Amino acid sequence: MKARGGRWIEHWDPEDETFWRETGERTARRNLFFSVLSEHIGFSVWTMWSVLVLFMGPEYGLTPADKFLLTSVVTLVGAVVRVPYTFAVAVFGGRNWTIVSAGLLLVPTVAAFAVMEPGTSFSTFLLAGLLAGIGGGNFASSMTNINAFFPLRKKGWALGLNAGGGNIGVPVIQLAALAIIGAGGGPRVLLGIYVPLVLVAAVLAAGFMDNLTSVRNDTGAAKDAARDAHTWIMSVLYIGTFGSFIGYSFAFGQVLQSQFGRSPLQAAYLTFIGPLLGSLVRPLGGRLADRYGGARITLWNFVAMAAATAVLVTASASGSLALFVAVFVVLFVLSGLGNGSAFKMIPGIFRNKALGKGLEGEAAVAYGRRLSGASMGLIGAVGALGGVAVNLAFRQSFLSSGSGTGAFVAFLAFYAVCLALTWAVYLRRPVVRTPDGSAGPERVKAGLSRAEV
Repeated sequence: MKARGGRWIEHWDPEDETFWRETGERTARRNLFFSVLSEHIGFSVWTMWSVLVLFMGPEYGLTPADKFLLTSVVTLVGAVVRVPYTFAVAVFGGRNWTIVSAGLLLVPTVAAFAVMEPGTSFSTFLLAGLLAGIGGGNFASSMTNINAFFPLRKKGWALGLNAGGGNIGVPVIQLAALAIIGAGGGPRVLLGIYVPLVLVAAVLAAGFMDNLTSVRNDTGAAKDAARDAHTWIMSVLYIGTFGSFIGYSFAFGQVLQSQFGRSPLQAAYLTFIGPLLGSLVRPLGGRLADRYGGARITLWNFVAMAAATAVLVTASASGSLALFVAVFVVLFVLSGLGNGSAFKMIPGIFRNKALGKGLEGEAAVAYGRRLSGASMGLIGAVGALGGVAVNLAFRQSFLSSGSGTGAFVAFLAFYAVCLALTWAVYLRRPVVRTPDGSAGPERVKAGLSRAEV
């Protein structure tokens, strides 16, 4: 491993166990740590409007539908920018882009600080929310970068830890808001705290992270990933896991206020619990997938999510706050587990497609890394769009019936679709034809191995 100017590493081979043991693991873990820090603050900035709306009482003149629309816009931008953020790593380098993307978080933070007062027009709030969406892009660039640092056998744990540490940015900003509301402070106090944190993340990335020369800009990889059916199948599954996590993170407090009449302080006491637990268990989802197979864990996770949502329908319809909160927290935990197991599936899918094409050794590793890195940005972006759908579903449900029950029925149906899709594509045992037309012994479609996926 040799570094040149600008902290570029010219040789990187994590699949070589000697290289990994002697130098690779230490470097990969260092980059993982500071990547998590930057992504963590990015998530906080992205989801800050889920907290800011709790401060916005009647004097702001916004209806519950207005607030759901505002958070939907923030989520939408966060999903869209994930695509260019994914490929920015290859253009600029992982370290270099982490510095830039962390510094960009100053823009939405300062903008929100400027407009956060009664009398501001709804269109101005929407514009500030659009800017906050860039915080959602940090996840995509961070995952693409860290995916290149770790060997396949460690990716479930590494990607789960990276994403989980970032996801914790959601409950952290909610806890900070709880403390500030409890102390009688206003939203600008919260925003003022994050300005120096953004600067710290950028400076630490500059001082301790590295770029990999092996991660090259490859527009062909993006095209190949977009043409591959598994990219879009996994996108649907990721809507069910991460889309649920981020959508519920934005909406939970608003549902408590609008449907159960909780005050901002009462809502803040509850909203952080689900995102916190969901973030903490994401690495566990990756670890379980490393051991038992991502598809198997993902399948049973969707079974549990569907069951929990069925209970939520009952709790919402009956107005039982205690049951509603308890089961909603369980649903957060399940979404976190599913996030980890679903993302573990991606590198395995493309590695096994390489083997199915007859590639071996380093050629198979390079093919899998190339397409999995490109597909992660697309999958992450589409998955985050699930958060938009969640907030729009709640908005329509409240406009139609004054409660979130209708939205939960829609979520239940979607989880059933995800469950069936996971089983049909990655776990059932179809008959695969060999080149001579006879029935082959393959157990999983498209050359996929159940052990890997």
